[in-house]
Amino acid sequence: MNKRVRTVLIEQAEIEYKKLNEIVGEQVKEGKENTQEMQLLKSIKQKLEFIKANPFYGDNIPKKLIPKEYNVQNLWRAELINFWRMLYTIRGDHVEVICFILDIMDHNKYNKKFGYRKK
Repeated sequence: MNKRVRTVLIEQAEIEYKKLNEIVGEQVKEGKENTQEMQLLKSIKQKLEFIKANPFYGDNIPKKLIPKEYNVQNLWRAELINFWRMLYTIRGDHVEVICFILDIMDHNKYNKKFGYRKK
């Protein structure tokens, strides 16, 4: 029996996605094509489809490295274009699996959140 898989943008990811969508909408009105924002939005949409097809698509982040602010038992990272990252957690029951997209961030914000430093 295959379970239904949904992706749901919440918290910071929802805010970032809406903001990016607005920027791209304005760029389209201005006649711009293939901007960095357009490429990022396309990359996010593509990864959401990959996650729907396989919730375990991304890289599993070890439990000891999960920032406490997320308050989740599991955390996964999907790499986006231009070194952006999308973080999500997987929850499920007997009927469906829900992948909650928690955050979408650039590489610098990701490094800061996880305590990585430049060498």
